[in-house]
Formats: sequence, C-alpha cells, structure tokens
Amino acid sequence: MSAPHLLCFGLGYTASAFVRRLGPEWSVTGTSRTGERDCLPFDRGRRLPDTVWHGVTHIVVSIPPHPQGDPVLACHADDIAALPALRWVGYLSTTGVYGTLDGGWVDETSALHPTGERGRRRVAAEAAWLDLWRTHGTPVHIFRLAGIYGPGRSAFDALRAGTARRIDSPGQLFSRIHVDDIGSVLLASTARPRPGAVYNVCDDEPAAQADVVAHGARLLGIAPPPLTPLADADLSPTARSFWADNKRVSNALIKRELGVALAYPDYRAGLAAILATGG
Repeated sequence: MSAPHLLCFGLGYTASAFVRRLGPEWSVTGTSRTGERDCLPFDRGRRLPDTVWHGVTHIVVSIPPHPQGDPVLACHADDIAALPALRWVGYLSTTGVYGTLDGGWVDETSALHPTGERGRRRVAAEAAWLDLWRTHGTPVHIFRLAGIYGPGRSAFDALRAGTARRIDSPGQLFSRIHVDDIGSVLLASTARPRPGAVYNVCDDEPAAQADVVAHGARLLGIAPPPLTPLADADLSPTARSFWADNKRVSNALIKRELGVALAYPDYRAGLAAILATGG
C-alpha cells in the first residue's frame, strides 16, 4: 500500500488540527483561497493543476459551499472519482443541517430541516458528496461539526478584549467541540473507513452560551458580563441564524463506531486546557 498523501481543500484552523495528528509517514498538500501558508490557491473557477492528484490517498474538504454549490465538486468531481488509490474522503459539514428541535436531541438518523440558507446549502453539498459515493464508489464520509472552539477561538478572546456578551435565552442550548477533538475524530475515521457514513462531532454536554462565557470569566478571575436578553442583543444576520437553532446533538456514534475518547468532553475541560497553555 502506498504511503498516505492527504489533500486538504481549505487548510485552515480545523483541518490543521487534523494534520497535526498525522504521523511522519504522511505527506500533505493544502489549498487556501489566495495561496498563503505554502498552500496552493484554490477557489470556485480556479482548478488545481493536474500534477496535484498524483499519489493522493486521502482528501479532507473544509470549504463551505457557495450559493452555486460545492466549489470542490464543481471543479474536481471527475478528478476525485478517478483517483485509483483514494482510501478516504472527509467532508466537514455542520450540525446546522438539523435546524431547530426546541431543545430536543438529534442523531445521525434525524431529519434535516435547516432554518437558514447556509444550512440548506450544506444539506445540498452533503447530498452531492454522497452521490459521488453512490455513483462512483468514492469513499466519502460526512462529519457534522458542532460549534468549534479552541486556542485563539474561545470565550477567553472576547472576555480579554472586553467584547464578550452573555445572551439570555432561557432553555436554549448549543453543542460544541474542541478543535483538537475534531482532529482525533477524523484520524480515527481514516483508520476505520466506512464509505457513506455520517457522523456528528460534538462533546458530551450541550450548554447555554451564557454559562460558557460565565465559566470563562471565572477562570480568568474577572466579573462576567451582564446578561442581555436575546431580543435586545442587536445581532448580525449571521449571528441571528446561529441563535435560530436550539437542539442537543448526540455524539454516541463516534464513540461506538470509531472508538473515540474525547480529550475535552465538555466546555469546562476544554477551556481549562486552553488557559493552561496560554490560550
């Protein structure tokens, strides 16, 4: 079997956490929109050179879909389907595809009823990637990520900047996941591929946004910001779409099938680790 060669479409914050877990036997090629960080430039309408595909065994896609569809499939569906040594494709989606369940639980078998346009684009992109599996046998795996946090992207950053808010929306819960645990889940899937699989990637404890910010403030030894009613929060359209959903996401499948043991099973463990490393 050839040495593993990973092609990352969108080698950013999340995909980099996966790359950090790979052993020395792996080679990695990454893309970014403008070609920074030693990456190849890629965006809709800008194809990668044909030489990129030589020896590719694994692909991860972390680029969100455009209004016109998934940019990777638009440019390279045929190239991916024709790869002779391809063992695994990971498409990074979002738990936003489920929409709102008024605080109820969802798992991978739950119906998809996204509440906004971005969620509907994700549903369409997932379907297109799974169609590549059904039509060509491409080993596609879908990972529905909860709210991502980690070093440099946590409650601490806004608290230190003085811009943190605690939004009061009684009964509204969100699932989240530490970026390093995403990397662990993806690596576990490469070791146990099941083409056509869909996985929720989240921690064990859905929690209110206000509780997470308050706990971060306690860890920093500062007073938490006051509660602001959701109706008075003056949120951006993107933020409003986030607050339109209310659900608990089950992570039972990644534990049962992939044998994943989360390093940060709840936000308290995740925030403590970020603070301990100066994040």
